[in-house]
Amino acid sequence: MNKITTQKHAIWQLIKPFWVSEEKWRAWSMLITIILLSLGSVYVEVLFNEWRRVFYDALQNKDYPVFKQQIWRFSYLALIFIVISIYRIYLTQQLQMHWRSWMTEKFIAKWLRHKTYYHTEQKQLVDNPDQRIAEDLNVLTQHTLSLTLGLLSSLVTLFSFISILWHISGPLSFTISQHVFTLPGYMVWFAFLYAALGSLLIGWIGNPLVKLDVNRERFEANFRFGLIRIRENNDAIALYNGEPREKQQLGKQFNDIRTNWWSIIQVTKRLNVTSSFYSQFAIIFPLLVASPRYFSGAIQMGGLMQIASAFGQVQGALSWFIGAFTDLASWKACVNRLAGFNAAIDLVHNQPRGIELTSEPNHPLVLRDLSIQLPNGQPLVDATNMTLTRGEHVLIVGASGCGKSTLLRAIATVWPYGSGEISCDTTQSILFLPQRSYIPIGTLRAALSYPQTDAYYSDVQLLKILENCCLPHLQPWLNTEANWSHRLSPGEQQRLAFARAILTDPDILFLDEATSALDDETEQLMYRLLIEELPQVTLVSIAHRNSVAKYHQTCWRFIRTENGTSRVVLEQLKM
Repeated sequence: MNKITTQKHAIWQLIKPFWVSEEKWRAWSMLITIILLSLGSVYVEVLFNEWRRVFYDALQNKDYPVFKQQIWRFSYLALIFIVISIYRIYLTQQLQMHWRSWMTEKFIAKWLRHKTYYHTEQKQLVDNPDQRIAEDLNVLTQHTLSLTLGLLSSLVTLFSFISILWHISGPLSFTISQHVFTLPGYMVWFAFLYAALGSLLIGWIGNPLVKLDVNRERFEANFRFGLIRIRENNDAIALYNGEPREKQQLGKQFNDIRTNWWSIIQVTKRLNVTSSFYSQFAIIFPLLVASPRYFSGAIQMGGLMQIASAFGQVQGALSWFIGAFTDLASWKACVNRLAGFNAAIDLVHNQPRGIELTSEPNHPLVLRDLSIQLPNGQPLVDATNMTLTRGEHVLIVGASGCGKSTLLRAIATVWPYGSGEISCDTTQSILFLPQRSYIPIGTLRAALSYPQTDAYYSDVQLLKILENCCLPHLQPWLNTEANWSHRLSPGEQQRLAFARAILTDPDILFLDEATSALDDETEQLMYRLLIEELPQVTLVSIAHRNSVAKYHQTCWRFIRTENGTSRVVLEQLKM
């Protein structure tokens, strides 16, 4: 019971927000209009049911005037039904896209807030978040509307036609052990029995589809991600001659898809066999059951066709579960994935921070008893107390893996594991340059201007900074769109990152091995240019070359301790 309650709560958390948001009036007005059109469609079906009785009686009686009248009546009823159906589908599609757009915007904002995308990836809380936002939200909104409106339409159809079927089918009398029994509205009971047996059978056969559909989405996403990884790392894979390994990996991922797909095919085949027999036999079943009254003369041809039509409507309404089972399985799998994604985001948002972040107006950065740990709780950096003054240039050095880059991630608030306090001057702008700079796909102008818009800087500024950063050969390509992270060498990408830093003009600049791909001469040039263009900047650098020490006044040296952690020692550098 607790698990069912939890699932209902998760579903409600996904569906409710849009309908109580700032868009609720527009959403509810569209939904109410769609419901009214659905009710109108059912009402027209009721009129069609009555039309069948009159029309077929006219055929049986060879009454041409009534026949001609009913042809015209059918024409305008069909026209009304077509108009209602068109606008019902049109408004449903509009509402579905409106709902999807709203949910996509909210999920993207929630995923990006507090660097959640980083933490969920680091802790491996959720797989393929891109698919959950791009595809699962589409499936959720589309199937929720179609299933809900379909269920509502089935209920209205059921209540509209059940009384009709009850009255026109009449009683059924039969004898058991010399006792006469009369079953009023017997066609209604046959419809309930027929639909109940079909629903139970379909539910039993199709139950594995929910898990198979979850696996299908996961395996498809993993396969696409593997293909994208080859595109992103084509240069390294080519140099390693790693094609056989990549082929093996992709083959394994696709084999997961194929194996799961064969399982889906087997279940779907059994479902199709059952549902096909069910739907085809439903055509003749009401005629077989009602035929004794027709041949006895109790009803005419029109009455028989009306009974068959009403039975079909009632049986179809009762069989909503059978017709919607595949969509229900897909919807349930989608809800499970989105609920897991939502829970992972909430877990990151609500996790307590071991490292306290405070404001320090007098210094750009103050570390008080700052200890850093790995996600599993293993200590990495011992308690550290350091103060950074305005305009100071600090070089961070130490062995690989001692926690230098992790310290910068803690300062950037993306590494919450540890204890102590980090105080920053919130009035000053901060920029971090990682070893591998992020370059968005688009024009070179947009890549240079990031994270600002591509119109933020003038052509003169951009062309000048390309010249100064030893990238004059890129000036003609300023407005060319490309995947620049693939077209530029690692050294060019790092020089472009320096150009971006100079354009941004931050108060505090952190460099995390941002010159590792540069030769010594170019590295010296970049540091000189940085200090000339940004004379007031507070600079913190992680570097392995001693040649850059002359551009810094102090050094934070990471020293390994006997217990495997690192302690930070402050040293003065000779200018």
